[in-house]
Amino acid sequence: MFREENGRLIREYDHERVWIEPWGEHSLRVRASYAEITDEQWALLPAVQTLSHISITPERATIVNGNIRAEMTDKGQIFFYNQHGKLLLNETEDTYQLKYGGRELSAIPGSSDFSVKLRLEADPQEKLYGMGQYQHSFLNLKGCSLELTHRNSQISIPFVLSSAGYGFLWHNPAIGQAHFSLNVTEWTAPSTKQLDYWITAGDSPAEIEEAYAKATGTVPMMPDYGMGFWQCKLRYRTQEELLEVAREHKRRGLPIDVIVIDFFHWTNQGDWRFDPEYWPDPEAMVQELQELGIELMVSVWPTVQTESENYKEMLEKGYLLRSDRGVRTQFQFLGQNAIFDATNPEARKFLWGLIKQNYYDKGIKVFWLDEAEPELTVYDHDIYRYHIGSSKQIGNIYPMKYSQTFYDGMAAEGQENIINLVRTAWAGSQRYGALVWSGDIHSSFKVLSIQVRAGLNMAVAGIPWWTTDIGGFHGGNPADASFRELMVRWFQYGAFSPVFRLHGDRSPFVQPTGTQGGGVCGSGSDNEVWSYGEEAYTIFKEFMQMRERLKPYIRGLMEAAHEKGTPPMRPLFYDFPQDPAAWDIEDQYMFGPDLLVAPVLAEGERARKVYLPSGSEWTHVYTGTAYAGGQTIMVDAPLTQIPLFVRDGAVLPVLGGAEG
Repeated sequence: MFREENGRLIREYDHERVWIEPWGEHSLRVRASYAEITDEQWALLPAVQTLSHISITPERATIVNGNIRAEMTDKGQIFFYNQHGKLLLNETEDTYQLKYGGRELSAIPGSSDFSVKLRLEADPQEKLYGMGQYQHSFLNLKGCSLELTHRNSQISIPFVLSSAGYGFLWHNPAIGQAHFSLNVTEWTAPSTKQLDYWITAGDSPAEIEEAYAKATGTVPMMPDYGMGFWQCKLRYRTQEELLEVAREHKRRGLPIDVIVIDFFHWTNQGDWRFDPEYWPDPEAMVQELQELGIELMVSVWPTVQTESENYKEMLEKGYLLRSDRGVRTQFQFLGQNAIFDATNPEARKFLWGLIKQNYYDKGIKVFWLDEAEPELTVYDHDIYRYHIGSSKQIGNIYPMKYSQTFYDGMAAEGQENIINLVRTAWAGSQRYGALVWSGDIHSSFKVLSIQVRAGLNMAVAGIPWWTTDIGGFHGGNPADASFRELMVRWFQYGAFSPVFRLHGDRSPFVQPTGTQGGGVCGSGSDNEVWSYGEEAYTIFKEFMQMRERLKPYIRGLMEAAHEKGTPPMRPLFYDFPQDPAAWDIEDQYMFGPDLLVAPVLAEGERARKVYLPSGSEWTHVYTGTAYAGGQTIMVDAPLTQIPLFVRDGAVLPVLGGAEG
């Protein structure tokens, strides 16, 4: 029944095979199937060699790897403990009444695939974090049901960190569900080859996060230009329009590091080149921007319009997502579009060849990988098929492979410190330089509040580089006083996000300028910092300068993200796990180890409660008043300020000419 083979604990019983093996320090990987177990590593990097120990008796087998121990009974039930003997997690028991246990693999008739369900006993007091980005108002995910699939503004990264002292990765890119109920935790994949998960134990959230980063990879070192201000709108329509905005920033003495060309700068979707009518000299444009000290980022979509000059060749070579039934194209937006198949290595090389010729060789070194879920007109995953399998079975890995397309190409050119903006990610995307943003969200205080939670859960899920559209994407008129207040509060929050980026589709809508190519798509109204009136502009300018002064501090945060996987923006419990109250604070966060940020999240609010974690002394940045930790205080928050506190006398150049 039990045996050891090459450091792996194996149980074979009634056609079921179960493997438990070390996979990095203090971590184990578990796989099970009624067929041959496969070696796909999906998100996981190759296992680092560790010293482990296996013991076997007729009734029980045990495997120990550092701080984690797994025990499997003769009935096949698995229990996980830490080095202190504390039970972390266990599968539910297979009883004769219920006739099911923790692992359920049901064969799908007519195929070699299975519908898989994992049931784990739940602790009602446990707190759970991570899992990516969902547009709800919960930081603690206990009690939540989550769809394991990507949509515009929804990002599924199936890694969860528990207050009980473990991290758990559902190592499966299949479309599925996760239920963190009071009575049971369930993970399901309706179509897959095997059960596959990874678990680690740690005495602190930082230990767990660092183990996960070692197992799935860390971000590259962020380039210096990534740490400053990024300017974007929907959409700069011409070369001259974009250059004039860049020049105006310099005339005003405003910090700016990146400016962005959004979608439909191209001839057709899938041509992946500038429309020469609107962008006549990209090389000269890039040269002028570089002389101004500004990097240019260009939007790239994975959509391939049937009229594209590349559609026929990509179709013939199998470089496009296939529909098993129904129409051949999968996305309707200003044309009928198929989707580039990023899971096909030859397709990745083909696309990068075009990107290199039409953008990279012109001096463009940062890309915006939009529509990266990929966005589909209908999310019926059972009708779509990629090079490596059906969308239902592997669809969640697409955005990681999309990021890999560009990362591999840029790395082959010798580029270091690679960063690309992408709308979706999966476990492991971070190692391909993925900077993720929260999608096409609405412009409102409610949605701003949701993004605070979403960004923190993305950080816990292993994505250190994350940002939002400051002001939200949909809606908002720069002439509206209420929206201007939202912009100010969002801008203040953005200044203390991993990437500080202004973007949005502002009203009133600007009509298209032509009938083909880059002219068929209109734009939004102005979205520059001087577009919102003098009061807002003065505040924006101060926070842009504040961000600039903090760059040395931010650089240290990005080094920690690169070296250890430490998220720059993280929940309070990350730095203060011994403070029970810190695990319940959902609308504040630490920006690095020394700066506590409490964004203002309600219209008209000019003061808010702030919890100061115990074990440290906190100094208000604006008043210089020091407070003991372990208390909640009421803090003034005039429109010009966001509540900021420095920890234990740390010296940070937050205010101009002064130290916080």
